[in-house]
Amino acid sequence: MQGCVHIVDDDVSLRTAMERRLTKAGYEVAIYASAQHLLDRLPSESVPSCLLLDVRIPELSGPELQERLSELGSTLPIIFLSGHPDIPATVRAIKAGADDFLTKPVSSDDLLRAIERAVAHHEVARGLKSKLNIVRAHVAALTPREREVFLLVIRGDTNKQIARALGCTERTIKAHRHRVMDKMEVRSLPELVSLAERIGIM
Repeated sequence: MQGCVHIVDDDVSLRTAMERRLTKAGYEVAIYASAQHLLDRLPSESVPSCLLLDVRIPELSGPELQERLSELGSTLPIIFLSGHPDIPATVRAIKAGADDFLTKPVSSDDLLRAIERAVAHHEVARGLKSKLNIVRAHVAALTPREREVFLLVIRGDTNKQIARALGCTERTIKAHRHRVMDKMEVRSLPELVSLAERIGIM
């Protein structure tokens, strides 16, 4: 299996045609008649996937669904489909993180190329997300004191400054610092700072 494609479109014949086309190309396909239908059955991100989304779907529009998924922390790449070439809508969707914007009717080749790219992006994003989750778990494993030391170290404070700020000896700070580096699985200060930046602690 090459990945999973989630299709949200209220046009039954179009959904069926796309499902047939994509299944034939080796993708697993899940179809939803509305945005709410997809939100009620949030797709798992355990396999590389993407979302084919009609811009104008009833109730919750494509861009509104894009916003909701982003709030829910979804990393699913979105390919928008529209029956009308709409430049402002395209620009807004791409700025909000959409992977692509295709105008219907779309050729099989263009569709498959866009899906291939989006699924590849998702594979990279999933890898990154799982690495960041590991880093967050390392931070969560720090004791309250180690966390204080960690925050002062990445701010650039010396052992002497940290010892003064926390009211203990430099030797104690060195021991804490050593444990922080061990728990975070890094060997250098730049590595530690880089991890802190990646999870938004800086």
